[in-house]
Amino acid sequence: MYRFEKLIVWQKAMDFCLLVYEKTKSYPKEEMFGLTSQFRRAASSIPLNIAEGSACHTKKEFVQFLTIALRSQYECVTITKLSQRLGFLNKSDFEIIEEKSAVVGRLVQALINSLKNRSKNQQLTTKN
Repeated sequence: MYRFEKLIVWQKAMDFCLLVYEKTKSYPKEEMFGLTSQFRRAASSIPLNIAEGSACHTKKEFVQFLTIALRSQYECVTITKLSQRLGFLNKSDFEIIEEKSAVVGRLVQALINSLKNRSKNQQLTTKN
């Protein structure tokens, strides 16, 4: 098992990605290379960047990858809202995707904050 697989944020991001793939199966065929593809790429980018970032040698580098993951989550928020407005998602599916996306976003942000705080604390202790 890789270290990133133990991260709750990666696990939740994977679950979210699978949900997006499942729910976009019912999107119109003409959206296969449009919104469907964009949504799937944005959703898959979240766990991919968490995994890739976990292999970085510094916390600062890891934070950069987590920031990309967070940007992809924001993209998913917008695509979710657009999908609902276009009638591709019913109210129930919209609410499920929106909630799971929000959870992933909060977890990614919490990990970013944690890594930044640890770096600051280490700087303070090394200066003393």
